[in-house]
Amino acid sequence: MNKRQKFHKVSFHLRIFIISIILVLFATLYPFNFSIPDSFSLRKLFASFNNTSYFQDQVNNILLFIPIGFSLTSLLQRLRLKIVVQVFIATLVSVGLSLTVEFLQVFLPSRTPTPADIINNGIGGLLGFICFYLWNHQSFVNTVAHIENSQSSRSNKQILACFLGYIFLVFLISLFWQSTTHLSNWDVNYPLTIGNERTGDKPWQGYVSEVYMTDRAISRNEVSQGLADSSYFDKLGTSLLASYRLNGKCCYKEQTGQLPELLWQGQPSDIQEGKGAFLSSSHWLQTATPVTSLSKRISKTSEFTLSTTVATANKDQLGPARIVSVSGNSQRRNWTLAQHGNNLDFRIRTPITGENGSELQLNIPNVFVDTNPHHIVITYVRATIQVYVDNLQNYYSFNLLDLIPKKQKVFYYALTFIPLGVGLAIIILIAKAKLMFSKLLVYGGILIPSVMLEGILVSESGKHLSFKNMLLGILFTAGTMLILSVRAAQLKRRN
Repeated sequence: MNKRQKFHKVSFHLRIFIISIILVLFATLYPFNFSIPDSFSLRKLFASFNNTSYFQDQVNNILLFIPIGFSLTSLLQRLRLKIVVQVFIATLVSVGLSLTVEFLQVFLPSRTPTPADIINNGIGGLLGFICFYLWNHQSFVNTVAHIENSQSSRSNKQILACFLGYIFLVFLISLFWQSTTHLSNWDVNYPLTIGNERTGDKPWQGYVSEVYMTDRAISRNEVSQGLADSSYFDKLGTSLLASYRLNGKCCYKEQTGQLPELLWQGQPSDIQEGKGAFLSSSHWLQTATPVTSLSKRISKTSEFTLSTTVATANKDQLGPARIVSVSGNSQRRNWTLAQHGNNLDFRIRTPITGENGSELQLNIPNVFVDTNPHHIVITYVRATIQVYVDNLQNYYSFNLLDLIPKKQKVFYYALTFIPLGVGLAIIILIAKAKLMFSKLLVYGGILIPSVMLEGILVSESGKHLSFKNMLLGILFTAGTMLILSVRAAQLKRRN
């Protein structure tokens, strides 16, 4: 190949890399409505970063930077740089581009910079590098030959160390999955609103007589006592965070003294039927300031209990119409209790449900088929939501991990287990000369990740044991390993 041909090939890969950068900038900075603040300081810069990160956002940020790593590696490979140098440059460029994007998002009102995005983008660039070496014929051949000829392929201790590292990676992935149902991403700047959204665009018509909230999930026996007598919640001691009794027209102080009082937005209604405060589109309640201490405590414990007594004035309200909510607007919340038709709708913010809490559907049917008061108690712990309506027998239980839609679950499992299949294929190549050892690694490497992930999620998150989930993980791991092993054998025979 002459110099002119080499130049054209390098130029082509450079153009692909530049196009990838342009696509990333468009996806992360559109609609480009930059706004320069009147005053600027490092303190304000750091304060503008949002530390919350969502599972779906993390996945999207990884996928977004894979083309960057892929196209950059294709360019670096043409320049005949060492693999270690290529890895370093691909990761560094991805992190550098991500830092630039996050800094520019500070000046975009429609965007929120997030430190976790930088890490996820760097991982995406690294995965792009790996994808190129698996896709490119010559690079794949050279990588396989390098692995098979490495010193580690002749040492049982090093092979065992690689496999233990593989198992440790599975453990870390399991912890990551477990963290997707924690409440650590709650926003502490939202007020408590009753009968509407903070922005006034999701009104509910009905009565609310009381609202209690604790920083732990109370037991079934405690729920029974609370349903029999609402005043029982006042006996829960330091775990009680909110105690509002909505009697009379104004105003409603929080009984424990930890939260701000509820104030009327609009004119209070003169309607008094002994059911509590009457709420509608023209008048609803909101705390004078954000319920910061409540959100902080629950964010720390990742569990809570909500108790409220409500009576709808309209059996077919849509929106969903907000009954009780800790939220910023109709798209961002920590949690919301609402009515949709005659059903009870509950939304909760976690990394897997998103900042609107609407990624997974939590609906309790036929709660509002009449206008009578209904006592509702909701507990949340270890990804499990239990909803009691009026008595212990009328209850519903949901686990967030069990509610992930099928297509979404397949995508998440592919993203989890395909990289593990690549890692297992590398370990098998290293241990190829040791036949018995290699077979044990194959079976263990395929079965252990899926069984380990499901076991940890069942024990720690309270989800149901799913053999389908385990089979799905096994198929992705084994399939990826088999494809790579067959390809390596075919290329070796050709050469």
